[in-house]
Amino acid sequence: MTATTIRSELRFILNGQDVRLTDVAPDLTLLDWLRLSRSLKGTKEGCAEGDCGACTVLVGRLSPSNGLVYESVNACIRFLGSLDGCHVVTVEHLAGGDDRLHPVQQAMVDFHGSQCGFCTPGFVMSLYGLWMQTPNPTDQQIETALQGNLCRCTGYEPILRAARSISSYGGTQNDPLLVERETMIARLKALGDGARVEIGGERQRLIVPASLDDFASVLEASPTATVVAGSTDVGLWVTKHMRDITPVVFIAGLRELKSVTVADGVVSIGAGVTYSEAIATLSQHIPELGPLIARIGGQQVRNMGTIGGNIANGSPIGDTPPALIALGASLTLRKGTIRRTIPLQDFFIAYGKQDRQPGEFVEAVHIPIPAAGENFAVYKVTKRRDEDITATLGAFRLALAADGTVAAIRIAYGGMAATPKRALAVENALLGQPWNEKTVEAAMAKYAEDYAPLSDMRATAEYRALAARNLLLRFYLETTSSAAPAQVSRYEAA
Repeated sequence: MTATTIRSELRFILNGQDVRLTDVAPDLTLLDWLRLSRSLKGTKEGCAEGDCGACTVLVGRLSPSNGLVYESVNACIRFLGSLDGCHVVTVEHLAGGDDRLHPVQQAMVDFHGSQCGFCTPGFVMSLYGLWMQTPNPTDQQIETALQGNLCRCTGYEPILRAARSISSYGGTQNDPLLVERETMIARLKALGDGARVEIGGERQRLIVPASLDDFASVLEASPTATVVAGSTDVGLWVTKHMRDITPVVFIAGLRELKSVTVADGVVSIGAGVTYSEAIATLSQHIPELGPLIARIGGQQVRNMGTIGGNIANGSPIGDTPPALIALGASLTLRKGTIRRTIPLQDFFIAYGKQDRQPGEFVEAVHIPIPAAGENFAVYKVTKRRDEDITATLGAFRLALAADGTVAAIRIAYGGMAATPKRALAVENALLGQPWNEKTVEAAMAKYAEDYAPLSDMRATAEYRALAARNLLLRFYLETTSSAAPAQVSRYEAA
């Protein structure tokens, strides 16, 4: 079987059944298919944008390093075309053959974790995903797993009590997904025939490339196609904006885009690496990025969304670009067999416009690790702490000379301009000057030369301008005070 072989059939496993589909719309969501085609009504639509978690299911996929990995995802914005070779698990699959409730479900019942019940299946699936990986989680791990699940009835405390008690109802060793793990791995491997999936014709076309080279060939031939990795943004184009996104190329399964390497002081991340996959390595080598990633959406969004997609979309409020620009990151772009590497800051040209040629795609991002003695910080300002979109985000990287003057400084912001953008006038005002409060206060006046922010539902222009200036002052205070706040406090909502 060669990479150019074409299969006109989507193959995956739903709960315990093999699914083979030859008629799949490119913009069909997993949620709609489950409810309308399979009558699996436990998966709910609450927000249709990946915020409330009522649609949460688990998706299992083969991983070269971790075997079979199950992750919670938002079915409302996950497209069916992205599931080739995966195992989809819904809440209906939890109950045993003897009609006994699953330990997660029984704990929710006994601790009164459900009232109206609408959100309950989503909570159950998120807790199930956590319990399989961490049978006895800490409160922090529970809260992280539930960041993407909203409940308007119980006040959460009964749900937290249920989460703490799941293992008292039974161990993971008896869980069907663990008992059947090796069998499921074999079944999923049998689905992987190395072929490209192509369904539909003309514009109503769905493509799942067989390999990275195949993807490059497909996109070069169809440069106007919508490329979908995690669909955390593209999903909303369909569910909220009713946009026509066809034809669609799904790349979430391309293992060549899943690499994370560290060499010569640089972390290189493939464009298909999700936030969840990147957080451990980034936290180890650039600790300040860990808390930032932990505030991007909920766990479901982090399991789907990719750093490469966050960059490629070019959003002025994307969370990772300002931090990566401040770190001096570079970007590898590919078209066909030709690659080029550019500074990340040069990729963003104007609102909705990036330095990407037709048929070219983001292949990897390369992030320098700050040197010993350098200071780096990221501050995200939002209306609420968890699962909220940025009002403004500032990132700072500072190197001081032996005499205490600023030897190097990079400052970048999101939410302040039409693109993620460096504060060059502010940087120039600081460079070569003593790193003291007088210098910083003088540099704060230069923000007006760098940014003219807009007012919107998240913040007024005046608030953004004031917050941006104060973040520089905060950075100064934290780099000079022996009693600087703990790292996590840098990410609290304003």
